[in-house]
Amino acid sequence: MRKRDVTLAAFVLLAAWQIAAIVLQRDILPAPSLVLNALIAQLPRGLGWHFVVSAWRVIASIVLAVLLAAPAGLVLGQYPRVNRFFAPVIYLTYPIPKIVLLPIVILFLGIGDASKIFIIFLILFFQVLVVVRDQAAALRPELLYSVRSLGAGRRALLRFVYLPATLPAVLTSIRLSIATAIAVLFFTESFATSAGLGYYVIVDTFQRIAYPEMYAGVVAMSILGLALYFVVDSLERVLCPYLFVK
Repeated sequence: MRKRDVTLAAFVLLAAWQIAAIVLQRDILPAPSLVLNALIAQLPRGLGWHFVVSAWRVIASIVLAVLLAAPAGLVLGQYPRVNRFFAPVIYLTYPIPKIVLLPIVILFLGIGDASKIFIIFLILFFQVLVVVRDQAAALRPELLYSVRSLGAGRRALLRFVYLPATLPAVLTSIRLSIATAIAVLFFTESFATSAGLGYYVIVDTFQRIAYPEMYAGVVAMSILGLALYFVVDSLERVLCPYLFVK
């Protein structure tokens, strides 16, 4: 994705927002300029801290999910017998909406960071696990046979075949999971907490009917999601340069 295209899309969205604010002429939809002023003013007054707290929670969840789910997916993809043993468990637990477990998780882990990180991790874990497992299992057998014929062992296969083949899938699963992670983060921070962008939007600003500040919190959460998305794109160019060879 070229930067010029992204900039143009952002300009179009801002223009549409501005037009809608002019047409509606109501406090519930402030103009982008008012929201920008509120965003700048609120950053040193607590919004910046809420942003840091939310960023820590979602990044910790993503990192934890990748560190545990990616190796597990590789093992399941490489060993059909192991996959046959765990496949029924994954089949039964994957479709369950994990967010409904939040009250139970809070009972066990409390209302602090641990419960919020764990519930996001739980959702992302299965998404990464299934994508990596399926990608590893879909590798063509003739490719594996040809590498083995050169004397490659299990470690060499992992390094030179499985990792290059599944790493793009890992990054894609992370990219697809970012929006889910942010949405779950917003929900978990909207109650039983005193910090985070969800708390700032729902409790601190919405209940005060401070619309520009509320929209500033929404924009801050959007910026967090976009920043994570761009980081994954950059990691893909660094870790998977072979995908961009023309």
